[in-house]
Amino acid sequence: MDYTAFCKIYFAVTNIPVSLMKKNEAVYSSIGEVCSIEPARYWEMAPMEDIPNFYRYSPDIEYGGVHIIGTDYTVILGPAFSVPITKEIIRTYMHENTIALEHQETITEFLCAIPRITHQQFTKHLALIHMSLNQKEVKLQELYHQDDAMMRRREEQNLNEIINNFENNSLHDSYYFEQELYQCIKEGNLIKLENFLAGRKFQPEEGRLASTPLRHAKNLFIVTAAKAGMLGAIPGGLDIEKTYQLMDLYIQECEKLQTIGDVKSLQYSMIQDFCRHTSDAHIPEGISSEVYTCMNYIRCHTNESLGIEDIAWQIHRSGSYVRKRFKEELGINIGAYIARCKLEEAKALLTYSDKSLTEISNYLCFSSQSYFQNVFKKKYGLTPMQYRKKMQHV
Repeated sequence: MDYTAFCKIYFAVTNIPVSLMKKNEAVYSSIGEVCSIEPARYWEMAPMEDIPNFYRYSPDIEYGGVHIIGTDYTVILGPAFSVPITKEIIRTYMHENTIALEHQETITEFLCAIPRITHQQFTKHLALIHMSLNQKEVKLQELYHQDDAMMRRREEQNLNEIINNFENNSLHDSYYFEQELYQCIKEGNLIKLENFLAGRKFQPEEGRLASTPLRHAKNLFIVTAAKAGMLGAIPGGLDIEKTYQLMDLYIQECEKLQTIGDVKSLQYSMIQDFCRHTSDAHIPEGISSEVYTCMNYIRCHTNESLGIEDIAWQIHRSGSYVRKRFKEELGINIGAYIARCKLEEAKALLTYSDKSLTEISNYLCFSSQSYFQNVFKKKYGLTPMQYRKKMQHV
């Protein structure tokens, strides 16, 4: 089979970006073809396996990988999004792929054309690609993962048991169950959530929310979506607008389903998704929401020249206020934090990309290459080139 031709056709039909990798080198990339921008030269790939894998580089940007069995090729599907594209998502994507700001307009147009899909829909796409390229069917339950990075699979039997336990809980007698469930989401603790659902045994009595079993299941789903958002995600720190977008997306997807089993599976995926998003938005203990917002802004904009007023504007405060709060809560000044984030990004680029020192220095907006080299050596005790050579031998 011509794998490149397959990827091109799949992208043309679905408008979901596809890349074909041979080992860690891109043979074909939708974004490279459409935008004439060189794709990322590296991927943090999990070990190649016989069933598809998921990759998340941020809570809003998802990728999947299908290894073509018996070859060195892997098809990468994505990025895919479950929420509307925002400026912040675009910046995050460009940051992840070390794309220069001059391409922002082109990238924005490309990303906004990608259809919004839920994680469950995305899973079905991966299953279809796997069947097409490997002539093997994979059950969707096998592709659902437990941890935030979605790298550990649940066994099908365990998944079904958890789903049934959750669905069979009496709506009228579930007060304490719901309190603990939404507390797990509020904390963003996915492992605790999994253990809680797997360990509970419920009475099979149910309240009736509709005259037919399928409509009842959908109505229960809608109630769960609303409570997961209002009682779990928002109090846990997830952005209100993003929470409502997730609720709307999952409810719309639920209404398309035709079996109770599919509704149950989607309900479980939704609970996990809310928990994952809340985990990524969770504020560390001892850090105020204002400082945490500024920290996130800095981490996502290391490839820009950051001014204190730009950062302060994110929380509608003065520059002097932000300087003071940073020093009080983190023990370092904001300039030092910006430099630390840029240097951490430089380490990643030195390790995983073949960008030159000049390219890295310019990308991270250091005043000069010599200044970049000096601050890097002062921080880590090695020059950038010494660090790169060291990591090549690890």
